[in-house]
Amino acid sequence: MPALRLLLCGLFLSWGAPPDGADAAQWPRFRGPNGAGVTPESRIPITWKDENCLWRTDLPGHGHSSPVIWGDRLFVTCADERTGDRTIGALRLDRGDIEWTRTFPAASHATHELNSLASATPTADERHVYIAWGTPDEIKVVALRHDGEVAWESDLGPYIAGHGFGQSLVLHGERLVLPVEKGEGSFRAALRCDDGSVDWKVPCESALHYATPCVRSTTAGDELVFVNWEHGIAGVDPTTGQPNWAADVFDKEHIEASIASPVLAGNLVIGVSGYLGHGYEAVAVDPERKGDKVAWRLDRGAPLCTTPLVVNGLVIFWADNGVVTCVEAATGAVHWRERIGGNFYSSPIAAGNAIYNISTDGEMIVLAADRAFAELARNPLPEASHATPAVLGDRMYVRTFSQMLCIGAAP
Repeated sequence: MPALRLLLCGLFLSWGAPPDGADAAQWPRFRGPNGAGVTPESRIPITWKDENCLWRTDLPGHGHSSPVIWGDRLFVTCADERTGDRTIGALRLDRGDIEWTRTFPAASHATHELNSLASATPTADERHVYIAWGTPDEIKVVALRHDGEVAWESDLGPYIAGHGFGQSLVLHGERLVLPVEKGEGSFRAALRCDDGSVDWKVPCESALHYATPCVRSTTAGDELVFVNWEHGIAGVDPTTGQPNWAADVFDKEHIEASIASPVLAGNLVIGVSGYLGHGYEAVAVDPERKGDKVAWRLDRGAPLCTTPLVVNGLVIFWADNGVVTCVEAATGAVHWRERIGGNFYSSPIAAGNAIYNISTDGEMIVLAADRAFAELARNPLPEASHATPAVLGDRMYVRTFSQMLCIGAAP
């Protein structure tokens, strides 16, 4: 029985495991610590029944952003698609009660039909939760204390792009990092966490990209890893915004978009880029190599919007069209490729030895994190979702378009 086999699996080992540190027991950004999307062995149910939904809360608006967690609060953003107002809410982890909300007036504007006015995932640390949104008039970044009081606001200028805003925030030390890659006038910026002042702002050549950077630790110190079609995969000094290295690895015969975020697999960095009608690319590079840094490429099955998952020495590429490919992280050798069905804008996560992802139809698919393919379950949700779940302990927090759900073992 697949579920029993999963429960009897041994120690959870993952090349994509979250780094040690103060935030390792939190879920503080898109896909959790360092964007890895993995959590140690867990008792989260594989197959869900009604009693596994421990609470369900209606949100005060619509959105695609993912939830983040710090301490005993879950933070999530939403918007009024008619007025443009943006709202952040803080929910109690134990019961799902909304402790507070803060609403900020903002203009409504056109976006891509698959985007929303609340698609950017916030980030949190021990002092603040940070949110961002963009309109043709402003790029607003706001820091709120955990009780909901505004600590500071910053405006980085207009955001003019036909598909709308969706860039998520990340933290590194005392800096809050935001890539604003939208075509003309693109830049990457770091704000001071204490007051929102600009620490650095570096222009970059860029089309419209949404990839969220991660942090790579080296003997020389940390660096931010960015991905975009123009520059490729690059390591950037977090104190200056200047590149330490870059690997120009994507096809330049046509314009591509970098939407999926970079991930680490041992000493490798994996980045994705592509464009509808032209195909998608997934490339693993070794930053320490001299000359050509490419370690391997995926020949087919790369995603466009969904971020790869590194777990148990494997890389899972869950393509937007429901084709899932499992490769060996060190070599790129394909173990299996299966058509799951459905469409996906949520990114996969791993809890224990199970991989979870939500289709746009509102179905949570569960696969085994194994070199042999095994589908473990399909669990219906009350409505559709483009958001990536958060996991803390033995509970999973799932955001649909208008609700938050907490999934766990039945009491």
